[in-house]
Amino acid sequence: MQRNLLARVLALGAVLLPCLHAQSAASLAARIQRLEDMEEIRIVLTEYGRTLDTRDFAAYSHLFAKDGEWTGGFGSVQGPSAIQAFMEKNVGAGENKAHNFHLLTNFVIQVQGDTATAWSHWSFVVPSPDNKPVIAQSGRYDDTLIRENGHWKFKRRVVSNDIPSGGPK
Repeated sequence: MQRNLLARVLALGAVLLPCLHAQSAASLAARIQRLEDMEEIRIVLTEYGRTLDTRDFAAYSHLFAKDGEWTGGFGSVQGPSAIQAFMEKNVGAGENKAHNFHLLTNFVIQVQGDTATAWSHWSFVVPSPDNKPVIAQSGRYDDTLIRENGHWKFKRRVVSNDIPSGGPK
């Protein structure tokens, strides 16, 4: 009787163990993919700030999907080439002689397959008259991203000012 029970338990284990292993491997692969996606999105978010601050609007525009949209204080624009021209007109091309820059913080990233959302804070730092760093503006980014041709891109980036230049009145 005990031998029969032991044989049944071993047979059941032989059937279930490969299933559990397959589920575990699939779960691990999905978790790794999610972490890789989040890291690639984090790189897109920081490259946005780097290319904006260096005024490399050609590279900046390639962070957007083919129908990607930028919306902010200057207005709205859609598509990489239009975004590049728009930023060159509104921010200026060439060297950043003002020595201003953006601080990007508090990334919150949610991945759902080939789409994602992200939220983060930004602060715009400028030199003061005595050449010390001063935060002139601060706000947030609300993003929708998509995987396009195997890479994460902005589908829509909304830039909001929370603290306008000069601070509250």
